[in-house]
Amino acid sequence: MDVTQVIPSRAGARQAIPLRERGRVRDRVREFARDPVGMFRRSLTELPFDYPPKVIIIADIMTFVIGVAATVQRHAYFPTALPLVAVLLLFVSVPAFCLLGVVPNPATLGVCGMAAAALFLLQPVSTDVAPFVLVIIVGEVAAIASVRVGVAVAIGAVAELVAFDMVGHVLWSADNERFEGMPMYSIGVVLGLMCGLMLQYQRRFLYQERHYQDMRAAHAAEEERRRIAREVHDVIAHSLSITLLHLTAARHALETDRDVDEAVEALVDAERLGRQAMADIRRTVGLLDKRPSKLVPEPSVGDIDDLVGDFVRAGLDVRYRCTDDLSPVSAAVGLALYRIGQESLANVVKHAPGATASVVLAVDDATAALTVTNTLPGGLPAQRGHGMGLSGMWQRTELLGGRLTAGPSEDGWSVRAEFPLATTKSWVSCPLPGLLADAAAALPPIGSRPRNILREGA
Repeated sequence: MDVTQVIPSRAGARQAIPLRERGRVRDRVREFARDPVGMFRRSLTELPFDYPPKVIIIADIMTFVIGVAATVQRHAYFPTALPLVAVLLLFVSVPAFCLLGVVPNPATLGVCGMAAAALFLLQPVSTDVAPFVLVIIVGEVAAIASVRVGVAVAIGAVAELVAFDMVGHVLWSADNERFEGMPMYSIGVVLGLMCGLMLQYQRRFLYQERHYQDMRAAHAAEEERRRIAREVHDVIAHSLSITLLHLTAARHALETDRDVDEAVEALVDAERLGRQAMADIRRTVGLLDKRPSKLVPEPSVGDIDDLVGDFVRAGLDVRYRCTDDLSPVSAAVGLALYRIGQESLANVVKHAPGATASVVLAVDDATAALTVTNTLPGGLPAQRGHGMGLSGMWQRTELLGGRLTAGPSEDGWSVRAEFPLATTKSWVSCPLPGLLADAAAALPPIGSRPRNILREGA
């Protein structure tokens, strides 16, 4: 973004209202006579220039001080009124704006300032301060106008100084000889131009930074919405998958065996999981509320055991193995592993009904890896899904600097998520995937309606 093209605008600033809409001049004069300070402050807030009122007041005070000092220096020329007329020209924009609603613009400020300086210089004095009027005026114009206009006014001011120096009306010494003062004042005009440009660029950079902050806030809000969407999706997919398995088991028990007790047991589990899912959804959606919600711990890597148990009780043929210490796994990595395992098993129920699955969790000093594999019964095609589940797993893995592989394997479908546990240690290649697959294949099979989880080496 080119900062020179940023147009600042003060939030809540009011534009100058035309005279016909703001009342008659007489009413404004009465208001100014009744409360001049209050009306001056209100007029400052109506200026279209995006600067704090203090900056404008300080510039006016400095102009007034220089004008008064230049007038006092010319006391020997009294009773001529040229210095007084010059001071009036310097401040003609103030009553014009307060009483008539005429907004100061670079043209009027530049012309009036250069005319006032010319009137001062028509009466030369020693060590004159009048040329500093041009420094203030050039700075003001550069602060509110474009760079071209500011440079043009600065060139005009320097040309005015050069013209008066050439005709001998600037800085006369006691012996009526001129001395080199014009270069000093010209440099002062250039410095005034630079100060005005710095003020303008400062405000523009400020608004550019505010724009970037708004963009970052919007991006953070979008990421938070995505995170909540992933959480809600994982909770719903998991709960519905297991609930459907329980309902299928209950229907099967009633249709085939007339086993009411087994059907009731399956319905009770489905009800429990449904209530748990509703509580999780309320907690996740509660993150969008501004009010503080009850803090509930997020699932961790230690809850994968219970997660697999829910699927086992629902009738999914799944084996789970974990022989390592889970203490090195952080809360963030543990939540990611839990959600990935949850989504993977839910996909098995959804896309491969009747399949057998295995869940293997391996943790060492450097990495934590979760591998979920399942068969594809009935010759189901091994196709990648295009829903939210797989993309959500990819996002979780990338946020934590891990690796995720999902696709067809030798026996069906495999999902593997691997996360680093120590940032100081680099990834190393090892035959861990093959070992885990062999270990999963070596586990004894479980019936179609398992009731317990088999753990080896626990």
